[in-house]
Amino acid sequence: MAVQKKIPMRKCIVTGEMKPKKQMIRIVRSKEGDVSIDPTGKKAGRGAYITLEKECILLAKKKNVLAHHLKAEIAESLYDELLELAERENEAKNGQ
Repeated sequence: MAVQKKIPMRKCIVTGEMKPKKQMIRIVRSKEGDVSIDPTGKKAGRGAYITLEKECILLAKKKNVLAHHLKAEIAESLYDELLELAERENEAKNGQ
């Protein structure tokens, strides 16, 4: 009898959907107020998960969801980084 491994699920702060943690990216705000992308999901600080899809990232930017959730200013460059990550992830998925 195989033991079923539980897949860690997280809620996207933009769509409100529960998805496997691996399909999402964590954004973290440190105690100092620095906001950064946390690919490991282990950095200390307040975290927010977002689905790694272009539409989702653009919606987060438009509605300022990350700034609200993390109670911090979000640099334009962070969204650019997220979009690049989403693009690479998409290419990797389609290139299989």
